[in-house]
Amino acid sequence: MARNAEKAMTALARWHKMKTEESRGGTERRPYLASLCSDVRKAERFRVEIIREISKKMENIQNAGLGEFRLRDLNDEINKLLREKRHWEYRIMELGGRDYRRAPLVMTEEGREVPGQYGYKYFGAARDLPGVKELFEKQPEAPPRKTRGELMQNVDAEYFGYRDEEDGVIVPLEQEEEKKATLKIVAEWKEKKEKGEFDRPEDEEDIYYKAALDAMEEAIPDEPEVMEVEDGSGRHLVTVDVPSQQEVEDAIVRRKKQELLEKYASETLMQQSAEARTLLGL
Repeated sequence: MARNAEKAMTALARWHKMKTEESRGGTERRPYLASLCSDVRKAERFRVEIIREISKKMENIQNAGLGEFRLRDLNDEINKLLREKRHWEYRIMELGGRDYRRAPLVMTEEGREVPGQYGYKYFGAARDLPGVKELFEKQPEAPPRKTRGELMQNVDAEYFGYRDEEDGVIVPLEQEEEKKATLKIVAEWKEKKEKGEFDRPEDEEDIYYKAALDAMEEAIPDEPEVMEVEDGSGRHLVTVDVPSQQEVEDAIVRRKKQELLEKYASETLMQQSAEARTLLGL
């Protein structure tokens, strides 16, 4: 004896079902827009039909062997039916029916929503498609920003460049450039000296040199200075030798030269200057 399921699939059973529907006026098709329906019972029946279609497509999309294109099409159709079901739920509420929006969504646990794309979901094997799987991977967290105190812990003398000369590279280069600059200046000086550009007119005076001499002349008395000195034998007067005018001038010149050398010249430059004077015969 055949089972009921097998009986329902026979050609006679399908023909009988078709004739019965024709006698009842036929099955009403679901309107394209939910706003075209004005009956609450029909709207609820259309909503149930949409849920059945979603269930069938959810079963099909679990099969990963359908191929990438078929899985994407099924996923798009499911999302489209979900949007249509939501429209019918709004329409049912407008017609005074039940508010299905407060009820739990059907099969929401079957899909996963893409971050940043509200509303579109992926179901079944569609979640493992190329380009989709990466969307659900957790993005690595950005490293925390360091505070000012943490940054200052790594700041030392090397950060400001105070130890650049310790690498043994910069100092030889600086010495080489300094030597080149010195030779260039000496060559220019020789050239100007040969042309006579350093000859000073007889009537021209060095005001700075003259001012220094005048100051020294004012400080030097005309007569020998007599000082009172006390020793073990008692107090007696001692005559202090006063240097001559030429000795004072020579002392001033030597002191100014020494001050300038100590202020502007390094040991290497002083050595090179001595070599230059030796070459010039000065």
